Amino acid sequence: MKVLLISPYELGRQPHSLAHPAALLRARGHEVVLIDLTLGALPRSGLGDFQIIGIALGMHTATRIAVSLLPGLRRKAPGARIVCYGVYAPPNAALLQGLGVDTVLGPEFEGALLALAAGETATAGPAKVTFVTPDRAGLPPLTRYAHLTLPDGTRKTVGFVEASRGCKYLCRHCPLVPVYEGRFRAIAREVVISDAAQQIAAGATHLSFGDPDFLNGPTHALRLLAVLHDRWPHVTFDATIKISHILTYKDLLPRLREYGGLFITSAAESFDDAVLGSLDKGHTGEDIGRAVALVRASGMALAPTFVPFTPWTTLEDYCDLLVRVRDLELINSVAGVQLTIRLLIPAGSYLLRIPGFRERLMPFADTILGYPWASPDPRVDTLQARAQAWVEQAGHEGRGRWETFAGLWRLAHEAAGRAVPALTRGDAGPACPQLSEPWYCCAEPTTAQLARCAAGA
Repeated sequence: MKVLLISPYELGRQPHSLAHPAALLRARGHEVVLIDLTLGALPRSGLGDFQIIGIALGMHTATRIAVSLLPGLRRKAPGARIVCYGVYAPPNAALLQGLGVDTVLGPEFEGALLALAAGETATAGPAKVTFVTPDRAGLPPLTRYAHLTLPDGTRKTVGFVEASRGCKYLCRHCPLVPVYEGRFRAIAREVVISDAAQQIAAGATHLSFGDPDFLNGPTHALRLLAVLHDRWPHVTFDATIKISHILTYKDLLPRLREYGGLFITSAAESFDDAVLGSLDKGHTGEDIGRAVALVRASGMALAPTFVPFTPWTTLEDYCDLLVRVRDLELINSVAGVQLTIRLLIPAGSYLLRIPGFRERLMPFADTILGYPWASPDPRVDTLQARAQAWVEQAGHEGRGRWETFAGLWRLAHEAAGRAVPALTRGDAGPACPQLSEPWYCCAEPTTAQLARCAAGA
């Protein structure tokens, strides 16, 4: 068959969600075309020639873009089987099907997709597939994707690899949880190494691991890194690791650094222990400070991510979060967008299991693919909107992290009716390697992201 696979958005990475199914389909003789809407556009004609059109929905942003894309795609390819797959597909199945999608698959989609391409009926539920080396032919070169800037200004070309799927943990706000329910799968070491090898040959000098948590399988991770470092000692890496895993596996941190680790992304979410308990994060606010110290002592940087605006957040809470970021000297380590994120509550979220929580929400809204909520204090919602607008403006103006933080610092303290404490560049902390496309999830896409990707549609 002739198959078109589309990635609406994947954090500025060359999409693994297209390259892996492409390898499986091409190995079976199918013709596969790959389109990344962040860097390319759908063909103006010929969509009706495809028998299958697959759309990867691994993120909320990607799903929002796909929703706007689907009606036109259905009109232009009336005879194609449109398939949506990924973490965000099953929770939004009814909406997607109403927009013309024929088949909805989860993140373990490859078996069903292969069956459809063979003219068979896709079986219900995930079918285990042996992972193969992703086939990245047809995607834009790595140099067109997000790059890494080191504190000395050096830029590195970034490759993107996955060593595992799913997660063993049940953080209530995480979109993986309703789909994987505490399960995770390791990807064979030789497959990960082969994928890394082809990207290094294409110019990558840094690898970003896309695993939800790189230390879900610490033995697997360390053995993989040992091989990669032995073969390509000049290649560095970053990974996402839970705060609790940093504390549990603190003795492994020097080895991560030895193998080329530059920084660790970790979903800190909040310093408020009550909020962390509601999210079931498995760490405390004080644990975040301990993790920062451990990672720095190992010679790496910790890049925490946050969900600062929740139904429980007060103006004082937000000011306190900024104070803790300053006190831990994390200003240079936190992308501005991380300090504007508003909690998303998608269909099936484990947050809905908290007694009485659903009653605080508005009815599910297709426009945001989640349950809207309003703060009991309208000033908090106003501050969130102003903070988001400021961060977008600062980005357009090319302002750095310190300047962006300083603007948020002023907005927050003024909103809370507090005197604005002095803030100097000395408070920013050590410089941190930065990806040009900040990592985040569980957040609404910015206007700029939607516009950029929609242009490709």
